[in-house]
Amino acid sequence: MDIGTISIVLVLGLVVLLAIGMPLGFASAFLALVVMVMKFEPALLSNPLSFGDGLLSGRPGTGPLYILTQKIYDLMTEYVLISVPLFIFMASLLERSGIAKQMYDSLDFWLSRVRGGIAIVTSIMAVIMAAMSGIIGGEVVLLGLIALPQMLRLGYNQNLAIGTICASGSLGTMIPPSIVLIIYGLITETSIKALFTGAFVPGFMLASMIILYIVVRTNLNPSLAPLPEPAADDPEGGEKWAMFGGFMSIIVAGFGLVLLLRALFFTVTGQNVIVEDDHVEQIFLGMVHHLPYLVGAVILGVVLALFVFGRERSARGWEHGRGLVPPFTVIGVVLGSIYGGISGITEAAGMGAFAVLVIAISRGEASVALIWDAVMRTLRSTGTIIWVTIGAAGLAGAYTLAGGPNYIANLIVGSDMPTMLVLLTMMAILLFMGAFMDWVGIVLLIIPVFLPIVKRLPIEEIGLIGQLEPKYVAVWFGVLFCMNMQVSFLSPPFGPAAFYLKSVAPPHISLTDIFKGFLPFIAIQLVALSIMLIWPPIVEILLP
Repeated sequence: MDIGTISIVLVLGLVVLLAIGMPLGFASAFLALVVMVMKFEPALLSNPLSFGDGLLSGRPGTGPLYILTQKIYDLMTEYVLISVPLFIFMASLLERSGIAKQMYDSLDFWLSRVRGGIAIVTSIMAVIMAAMSGIIGGEVVLLGLIALPQMLRLGYNQNLAIGTICASGSLGTMIPPSIVLIIYGLITETSIKALFTGAFVPGFMLASMIILYIVVRTNLNPSLAPLPEPAADDPEGGEKWAMFGGFMSIIVAGFGLVLLLRALFFTVTGQNVIVEDDHVEQIFLGMVHHLPYLVGAVILGVVLALFVFGRERSARGWEHGRGLVPPFTVIGVVLGSIYGGISGITEAAGMGAFAVLVIAISRGEASVALIWDAVMRTLRSTGTIIWVTIGAAGLAGAYTLAGGPNYIANLIVGSDMPTMLVLLTMMAILLFMGAFMDWVGIVLLIIPVFLPIVKRLPIEEIGLIGQLEPKYVAVWFGVLFCMNMQVSFLSPPFGPAAFYLKSVAPPHISLTDIFKGFLPFIAIQLVALSIMLIWPPIVEILLP
């Protein structure tokens, strides 16, 4: 059977099966079998009793079925895939322990007297959570439990509160360590570290745009975010900022001391010795010439805390701000180990999960019930991802063996459409599929088709500002895909964020109310997506 007919059957079959409620993993696996039969064993359709012409009679280990199963096996045995349950376990511990709640309280103290402060706190907390675990659904649920009641109690506009929680909670799609980027890197054989680095600027750009929107809108219309009544012990005027300065001085001294001890360890063990003609990368903040700067940072932090801001003021600042220390410690462990050359993605995920567990134990929160609940949540979430991955990988592999990607590539490239129109068409397809399908299925089914097309496009015609280096095309498209998934996470009718929030929202908030709250934030996400299409070199800012 020709590949054009197979493609039509595949699209229609996927729509029908998902419409009747069949899980994506089972639907994908079934359609993979259908594609294999239509392409390689058409006799099974006309005469089922014949057993086909080659499926059973061909030489074992040489046919398309063997190649397909080998592709699935290779994907499921990727070492980096182990990082997925580790990040999920980390997020589950953060959600169930008091670490996230204390972080929220600390941020709330510093920003409580700022217009729209609670919404800003929610967005900042989401960024920190994303930088720790890269999990999406758990963030929305956690913010819905902690931030939504607080904002509604203070009289915040309901749509603003809802949109802030869901849009900020979806930042885990973009901000490293993102599980979406991990899966994309595995499927496309792209460096995950390069993807993380390329996603930094676009991810924090989107987060900044959300916060800027909150600040501008609440100041233009103060009724959307009334200021809370000041607490009896709330410091007046510049006293709070002086306390914050004392707190940050302690942070600088503490982290400076940790980095100093690390650099001294590398110096004593000889790991930071530079040998001529040795092309090994220098250790980040771990070389001998970094020691004076680290010593200076420690001394500066101590002097500021004790003599500039004062011992008492710094102690009060530490009391209110210490809830931020565990999250930033975890971020330092995860991202620091990756970019410091200490470990790979999987090892960093394990170290991060261990760090969260140690913090929970030290706080007296790591009960057997809490750990067991986190393990069960991890197994359920990982199981879902794995089953979808197997089914979607099977369908993607079957369609690839049938020649589908080449057919689609020749169809699009040979249509003489302008490069930007090709990219906009892809974005429209991704946005449409994202409204009905989980991101795991999309990355496994669509990206293997779209990425080869993008690589064949004239590099000088990609974008309108600047020129993307050819070696970073896959990185740029991966980050662009994640930005697209940000939009899909909120898109009706099946935007997952809406259902996550609905599960913990007060009964009077309907799904319609939730989707209404999304609209301005979807517009912000589309603006960020447009910036990436217009200015592709944005992903190269931090890349070597």
